Amino acid sequence: MHGLHAQVKPGAEPPPQPRAVAKPTNIRVIEEYNDGKGNLIRTIQYEQNQQRITETIIRPLPKTAKVNLHRLIKGDTLNKDSVEIAISKSKYKVDVYYKREMIRSYIAVFGPRPLENKCMEGDRCTPEGSFKVQRKNPASQYNKCMMLDYPNDSAKMRFNALKEKGAVPQNAKMGSNVGIHGIWAGGDDMIELGVGWTDGCIALRNKDIDELYTFVGVGTRVIIRK
Repeated sequence: MHGLHAQVKPGAEPPPQPRAVAKPTNIRVIEEYNDGKGNLIRTIQYEQNQQRITETIIRPLPKTAKVNLHRLIKGDTLNKDSVEIAISKSKYKVDVYYKREMIRSYIAVFGPRPLENKCMEGDRCTPEGSFKVQRKNPASQYNKCMMLDYPNDSAKMRFNALKEKGAVPQNAKMGSNVGIHGIWAGGDDMIELGVGWTDGCIALRNKDIDELYTFVGVGTRVIIRK
């Protein structure tokens, strides 16, 4: 992990941080094949928190982009109010739109069960819905981090409804500290393989989070879908 931490003045609120997560080890690809339907199927196995985890990733094969997603864009020239982030958990993608035009598409990973909506603290799932970037941290333990306003009012309403139905324990908590961040130095291969190592945050390769950080401002809208 990076040893960088944002400096905090005495009495100031500490910078936002996702919860520290144990680094997966002994990662290996068990099987990988093209299903003939435009998807890459990959089964990986790794160890985390003294548990052996087997995870199957169904990732759409890349298609030829209709727009130039590699053209030079300087973040300081963008109107941050016109930027929107669309996250697809099923496609393992973070797409960036500027004035409704896609300008970037990054690969991403989530927790070990990416297609499940977050229900409570500790389930390691990524919440679905509409959120906003609440705070930015340029020196996170995972390179850079943009914390979301989870739980917002919509998430709280859903959580209370789950409690009323008995879908979560009455003593369950909602959880918090969900954000978009990078990974420890040298960890980009975890993103490329699709390892679901986070506790529900959205993790990008470090070069991608470095660029995305320049595009996004506090208040940028983030839509997370299955």
